[in-house]
Amino acid sequence: MNLENQPDPIDVAVGARIRMRRRHVGVSQQALADELGVSFQQVQKYERGANRVSASVLVKIARRLDCTVAALVGEESRTVDDALAPTLAAPGALVLLEAFVRIQDPQIRRKLVDLVVALADGPAERTPD
Repeated sequence: MNLENQPDPIDVAVGARIRMRRRHVGVSQQALADELGVSFQQVQKYERGANRVSASVLVKIARRLDCTVAALVGEESRTVDDALAPTLAAPGALVLLEAFVRIQDPQIRRKLVDLVVALADGPAERTPD
């Protein structure tokens, strides 16, 4: 943790890659925790970047998720930009994205994007009638 008691951005990015890879291969937090000998809450903390992942645990995670340590730390095959990884690791983000790409109709996709943007931006200021 840095001085402001915030997770280090590198730890957040590593955690995001762990979460994305875990979800991609269909491993639950509990299954990964069991493999590592930790609680699922500890896996959650790793994935949020709240707790640093030691080198030995990172090696175990990479083995269980069938990838390299380099991929988890962002040094191999940069398929996801470092700034984008934490965004994709937000709860629900990958589920939303996976569902979105299954939508075949481009008009429906556009309307869904408009809806999500409107929800994220909050209520528009009303002008007097």
